[in-house]
Formats: sequence, structure tokens, C-alpha cells
Amino acid sequence: MPNIHQTVFIGSSPEKVYDAITSREGLAGWWTPAAEAKAEINSIAHFPFGSDYFKEMKITELVAPHLVKWTCIKGDAEWLGTTLSFQLKSNDKAILLAAHPEVRDQVRQQQGDKGTLLIFHHDNWKDYTLQFAECSYTWGRFLHSLKLWCETGKGHPWPVQHRTKA
Repeated sequence: MPNIHQTVFIGSSPEKVYDAITSREGLAGWWTPAAEAKAEINSIAHFPFGSDYFKEMKITELVAPHLVKWTCIKGDAEWLGTTLSFQLKSNDKAILLAAHPEVRDQVRQQQGDKGTLLIFHHDNWKDYTLQFAECSYTWGRFLHSLKLWCETGKGHPWPVQHRTKA
């Protein structure tokens, strides 16, 4: 099964990143403005993208401030049954680099001595399709929006996630 994996180094505390992934305000700031969510296991988060399309995620795991897991229960057919996870690792830059040398350039370009490494997975896709490819690209855009939201308070949520300036 194809899976989307992304890593992003965010110059914020894991608590701030966790809040951005679990709170209505945070999700609205980086993913979609009309997001509705509660940080409760088995609750359903609702993510509208315009007036005629939405996704719903069942929140399956919350370990503050280290892990968030969802399962898609409503949305486009290719999304149904896929699982999403946001793993947060925080420490000083040297320790994170020793454990994750693949993010060297991201860490070196970040100001400050500490930050949070987000390891994102969107797993269990049925096949490599054009939608899978588009979602992989767009998740990169949304995760950049999450980084901006956590570091500056201003993300690029839908419908401006593909613009270079919001």
C-alpha cells in the first residue's frame, strides 16, 4: 500500500504544535478555516473545504504533546480508511540532528536552539493514483502552513495553500 510520509522541523514547542493539530483554532489557522475539532479520543473532527465537500476524521489516539492519530471516515473515496499520524519529537538541535540527520538543512536554517520535529504519515492508500500524488504534494504545502502558523501565527490554510503569499 502506498503511504505519504513527510518530516518538517518547526521552530516551536511541541505543546504549541500539538495544540495546532488538535484545537479548532489551530486547525483553522493552517488547514481549513471552518475546521471543527475537539481533542478527545473517538470524537469526530469535521474539515470543510468549500460548501459542498468535507472530510471527517475519527480521533483515535492522543498523547500530549507527542502524538495525534486520525482515521478518515468521510470524504473522497480514496481517503476513506486511510490513517493519519502526527508524531512530535522535541529537543535541542544537536540531539535532533544526531537522531535524524536527514533533516539537517531544515534544522540548520531554523533560528534558536530548540524546536519540534514533526513526522507525518498518511497511510493505507489503496493505490498510486493521481489523487495520491496530488495529496502528497498538497500535504507538503499544508505542513509548511502548519510550520508558519506555529512560528508566526499566520498559516496558509485552504483555499490559499498553493499561493506563495497568503
